[in-house]
Amino acid sequence: MVEFIKKYRIFFITMGIISVITLYLFYNALKPAKTLPIYNPAMVNPELVDSTVQHIGRNHRIADFKFVNQNGDTITQKNYEGKVYVADFFFTTCPTICPIMTKNMVDIQDAIVDNDEVLLLSHTVTPDIDDVPTLKRYAVENGVVDSKWNLVTGAKEDIYEIARKSYLAVKLGKPEEIHDMVHTENFVLVDQYSRVRGFYDGTKKEDVARLIEDINWLTQKYN
Repeated sequence: MVEFIKKYRIFFITMGIISVITLYLFYNALKPAKTLPIYNPAMVNPELVDSTVQHIGRNHRIADFKFVNQNGDTITQKNYEGKVYVADFFFTTCPTICPIMTKNMVDIQDAIVDNDEVLLLSHTVTPDIDDVPTLKRYAVENGVVDSKWNLVTGAKEDIYEIARKSYLAVKLGKPEEIHDMVHTENFVLVDQYSRVRGFYDGTKKEDVARLIEDINWLTQKYN
């Protein structure tokens, strides 16, 4: 038996290699292709969606916006046109989840800093506190790269509108206070066509890793 194996060892090795290649090809052929959902308001937890848009089940896109960033520059949807980007909501004096979210957003920034197709966008939910100098100080303290990441402020009603009617990511605050809102830990992935493609827990490393993978998939798919 040993002599038989030695005599035909090249044949067995060749067949082994062919078998491995065949199994690999079958696996890749049968493996489901990666996809990402396109989110509409009707698909999302109603707590995070304004009642006026909860019925929308198709063709949802991020609405036009106009805010001011940490450098005092006006930022609109034009700055993000044709880009993949990650949006979130925070405030600079938040002592709980915001420091974790910011650190994880820095990790995302590091991962996409050389990718011209990807940007970041963070909105304050306390614009009365987070003016331009405050945002600039926060940006410097946290290593924000201005060309990749805008921290924006603006009229509270405008931030409320974009948060609950476009990004579908912020809870209502005190009912007696108009446009009051409570941010969540959500990082929102937006594609090149201003469509919401994913929600990720910005406090969890595993979600952030998945988000980075999905960013790379989106940039490759549409380019």
